[in-house]
Amino acid sequence: MKSYPIVETFHSIQGEGYWMGRNAFFIRLGGCDVGCWFCDTKESWPMDKHPQYSVEQLAQEVLAVNPSMVVITGGEPLMHDLHELTEGLRALCGLPLHLETSGAYPFSGTFDWVTFSPKRFKSPDSSIGDYVNELKVVITGAEDLEWAQKYAQWVDDKVVKFLQPEWNSSETIDLTVKFILHHPEWRMSLQTHKFLGWP
Repeated sequence: MKSYPIVETFHSIQGEGYWMGRNAFFIRLGGCDVGCWFCDTKESWPMDKHPQYSVEQLAQEVLAVNPSMVVITGGEPLMHDLHELTEGLRALCGLPLHLETSGAYPFSGTFDWVTFSPKRFKSPDSSIGDYVNELKVVITGAEDLEWAQKYAQWVDDKVVKFLQPEWNSSETIDLTVKFILHHPEWRMSLQTHKFLGWP
C-alpha cells in the first residue's frame, strides 16, 4: 500500500469543534503551503522531512489504543490523495474517519465527518463544499468575521458553524463572543487541549 509522510501520531481527546471531548487518534500528515502566520504546527509544512508510514503501520497504532475515531489532520492533508489511506484504515480499523482541512486542494478520500477551516491565505478548492459537516473559522481579527460569513453562505445550511478565536488572545475571544451574540447561527469553539496542556 501507499505510504504517507507523518509528522506525528497521538492518542488524545479531541479538543475543539463539534466532537470536543471525544477519545480520538490523530494522524498528522506532512505538507502545507497555505502559510498561516498563526499556525501552531509549522513543523508540518515541509513535505519531505518526515518519516513515511504505510497504512498498515498506522492501523496498528490506531488499534493499539482503542480510540472512538481517527482524525486525519496536517499540515494540509488534501495535498495528498487520501483514497488509499481512508480505504485502508476503514478496512483494517472499522472506525469513523474525520478530516480537518483548509480545503485548499481537491477533495479525496471517504470520511464520516469533514471539518472545513478555510484560510484567507489560500482560497479553497470548489470540490470541498459538497462534503463539509463542520465549518470552523479561526478568528485573529475583525476581517476574519467577514471571511466566516462568506463561507457560511458557501456551505449547506445544515453545516455546523464555529468561530474559533486565536487561543492566546483575549481580544479575539471578546470579538468572537460579541459577534456570536448577534449571529445565533454561529457557535464558539475553544482549543481546550491548549488551555489544559494536552497534546
